[in-house]
Amino acid sequence: MKQRDYYFDNVKFILIFFVVFGHLLWSYNENNHLISAVYKEIYTFHMPAFILVSGYFSKGFNKKGYISKVAKKLILPYLIFQFIYSIFYYFQHHKSTFEVNPFDPHWSLWFLISLFCWNILLIVFTKLKAPVAISISLAVGMLIGYVDWTSSFLSLLRTFVFFPLFLIGYYLKKEHVYILLQRKIKIISLVMILIVFAGLYFLPGIQEDWLLGSKPYDKLGAPSGIAMLKRLGIYLLNFAMVLSFLAMIPQKRYFFTNLGKNTLYVYLLHGFFVRVFRDSDLQDYFSPSIGFILLAGLALGLTLLLSSKVITSITQPFIELKMSKTKRFVYRMVDTFRI
Repeated sequence: MKQRDYYFDNVKFILIFFVVFGHLLWSYNENNHLISAVYKEIYTFHMPAFILVSGYFSKGFNKKGYISKVAKKLILPYLIFQFIYSIFYYFQHHKSTFEVNPFDPHWSLWFLISLFCWNILLIVFTKLKAPVAISISLAVGMLIGYVDWTSSFLSLLRTFVFFPLFLIGYYLKKEHVYILLQRKIKIISLVMILIVFAGLYFLPGIQEDWLLGSKPYDKLGAPSGIAMLKRLGIYLLNFAMVLSFLAMIPQKRYFFTNLGKNTLYVYLLHGFFVRVFRDSDLQDYFSPSIGFILLAGLALGLTLLLSSKVITSITQPFIELKMSKTKRFVYRMVDTFRI
């Protein structure tokens, strides 16, 4: 049982590292062929895997009080950080007017509103048999790309595009996940990862926007007749890469394992650092030759920092709307400096 807990904590920590790493790589994506391929490969699995794992842990959605608990965990932090990011962008971009729009999620905040919607959608879709529910969710995910206005409003486009992964995660059982940890599956997964990377490297024309799920078909430039087929191809790629990623995750406990429980902190806070980094001269010091390794180190350091006890204790009131960690942190500080 402990190994299983360690496994999923490892999954979440490594995924949030790739989220931070991917956002840091964005600045160099268009100017370096290798970084572009790495960037796109990360986007084939990091958020899809997060979404699938979130679905896996949503099996209690029909319990009494679950939806209200999820609303408190997701919607309230969303509103708080939507306001904080609005202030941040106001000063960062020197805007002339200050505006808060709760219906247009800032940057990475789309995940919170979509995650809440996915839990609500489970109420409807789980009344159907699993194959039917997954088939309908895939059909909706492919059709929603024809609806233009869903791209920004409450992140509805991403909500429906990525919902099939959440639903598949919900139907997954532990024995399904741990089949992936067999040695032969790991070898196949490694080969899959390398093949996808080679494809992205030697076919640089593949649009990264298809991996983001945030734009309707008309903005992706795909003919309407084959747009759905392209989306289906992306689904197959996402699913293959998610399974390959999960197969490569170790089960043992490491120095970062316990920090896997604090991924929400990293997700909500890292955007401030990444945005400042993108607008600063600091990124000029990360040359393509050595910058790749340095950026990975920076991403790891930032992930470790933002998931640490100090940061989670200070920011808990804004993220979890609780004071337990904060109080313990204050008491420790008082005891430390008490004469």
